Amino acid sequence: MSSISVIIPTYNEEEYLPHLLQSLAKQSLEPLEVIVADANSQDSTREIALKADCMVVDGGLPAVGRNRGAQVAQGDYLLFLDADVIVPSDFIEKALKEFEDRYLEIAPIKFKPISSLKLDKLMFRINELAQQGLQEFYPISPGAALIVTKRLHRRIGGFDEESEIEDNDYGDRARAIAKFGVITTTYVNLSVRRFDKEGRFKLLNKYMKRGFFRRLRSLGVDYDFKYQFGDYSEAEGLTRAERFLENILQQLENKKDSF
Repeated sequence: MSSISVIIPTYNEEEYLPHLLQSLAKQSLEPLEVIVADANSQDSTREIALKADCMVVDGGLPAVGRNRGAQVAQGDYLLFLDADVIVPSDFIEKALKEFEDRYLEIAPIKFKPISSLKLDKLMFRINELAQQGLQEFYPISPGAALIVTKRLHRRIGGFDEESEIEDNDYGDRARAIAKFGVITTTYVNLSVRRFDKEGRFKLLNKYMKRGFFRRLRSLGVDYDFKYQFGDYSEAEGLTRAERFLENILQQLENKKDSF
């Protein structure tokens, strides 16, 4: 058994959490523990976690939940995962091996979309290239899939619970004193529910603004990012522009297959 603690912040995740917990139960290298930091869910999230033998602690917004989980974690490594991901059966084994082989202290993990849309695959691929290409001077560290040593987490004081960009802020502070790198030998499958809820291009625009204002925080400039946590109802589906681009990508794929 590895010395790695999995920490999952949740709020009303009865639909998605079981899939993640099932994938964690099938790992070739078992985690030391799975900690669910729940923000007073109104559904059966806590019951699902307890039935799966997870430790359940009180959480809040993601930064709060991650910190509360880390406070009780017994592992030397902390693996932060969002509830809407699913991991391959050799995920922990591969991720931890690369983490240790490269002497990393903090490392985000690449994503693959749980989607059949060409547009989603393209957007995730662009994000992957940006994450890997910019890691030396502009680290992107989404909390949806992130490994860090518990020692480093404590050194930097955990996630900033007052920040709306807590994950990248966390990565910035960690990289200033520790070795940062992106895990590439494995991946997590990530739901596209946020895309469906907020719109792909609207969300992309929000993240671009988020990145821009992230660099201005040191000058006292801030930006109010509204974070949707636990509310993904009333998804709008594809916009007209998204459907148009999806059709183009599908036609290009068909032409490629015809040769």
